[in-house]
Amino acid sequence: MKKSEIIFNIELDNKNIPEKIFWDATDNPNEGLEETKAISIALWDHFHQNTLKIDLWTKEMPIGEMKRFYIETISGMADALRTATGDEKMAGAIDDLCRTLSKNLEEELKKENS
Repeated sequence: MKKSEIIFNIELDNKNIPEKIFWDATDNPNEGLEETKAISIALWDHFHQNTLKIDLWTKEMPIGEMKRFYIETISGMADALRTATGDEKMAGAIDDLCRTLSKNLEEELKKENS
């Protein structure tokens, strides 16, 4: 049986706020740790029937990028839901939300750049 490993290394400041986040994975086409500014991990706890989440971002993660990160994360959930369950109605509703959020973010960024 093939095994795969995902590794996260987090550098924290004296208040335990992430300053740098690094990751690597068995199937990563690049070699060694790579830096990122945010991670969001969700795990299903079947015993308690709920989701466990870890959301971390560095001090330098720009707000616009953070919003885009979450829009794309939610969009990816729609794709995974569609693949895993075939529930096009629920996945489509999530896609609609992402389109609305993307439009709102674009308008927000235009105002900031004006």
